Amino acid sequence: MVTEASVSVERRGDIATVTLSNPGKLNAISPVLRDSLTETFRNLNDDSSCRAIVLTGAGDNFSAGADVGAWNETEVRQCRARLRRGATMLMREMIAGAKPRVAAGEGYAFGAGLALACAADYVVASEAAKFCCAFTKVGFIPDMALMFSLPNRVGPTKAKQLIALAETIDAQRAERLGLVDDVTPAGGALIAAEAVARRFADGPPLAFDIMKSVFARGLEAMIQAELDLQPILWLSEDHVEGKAAVREKRKPRFSGK
Repeated sequence: MVTEASVSVERRGDIATVTLSNPGKLNAISPVLRDSLTETFRNLNDDSSCRAIVLTGAGDNFSAGADVGAWNETEVRQCRARLRRGATMLMREMIAGAKPRVAAGEGYAFGAGLALACAADYVVASEAAKFCCAFTKVGFIPDMALMFSLPNRVGPTKAKQLIALAETIDAQRAERLGLVDDVTPAGGALIAAEAVARRFADGPPLAFDIMKSVFARGLEAMIQAELDLQPILWLSEDHVEGKAAVREKRKPRFSGK
């Protein structure tokens, strides 16, 4: 049985199903998982036999977000390097990559997990799914290109509210906001997502590639903003307090320092 973070790919003809797995951590995005996802999406984007991609999580969850225990950076340069690997490399492959992407979400899609879902072209969630833009809970602004993808889905006003308040919302509300495109019974997200992927795979791949590149205009500016600004927060006292609050399962006491 796999006990370490991993990414698996199952091919069914011209559709690839990519599954995140981080056992015991609700599929949290560790550095290993992030880098493996980047390589996987790069290979699939370059593979002419692949016409559509489904992204899902192993077990009962999509992804509970970043693996906070892996955040050990203490210098601005280290923070920028981590962000560059996450947003610049992975999110480029997802948002601006050639292949249509469908996310299939069960359980938690928090923080970086929410960013992965929002980077998809179509999101299917089960009625048991929960969503949270959890970045401000640890004194951050969103990264992983979420400040590009989230407003594109729900509009800037709702995006600012979801970011600032960091509320946990259910699948039905997420669908009303436009965060989710379809809601299925619990356990049914993957099957429904694969049916949507079939529709994408039957479409014109060159037209889809060009369409995605057009809608990705503006992505580079947002990625650069993340690289420039997130390290300020990464080294703040509020972020240290936010991480401590997560570990201690309590409400953070932010000071603005």
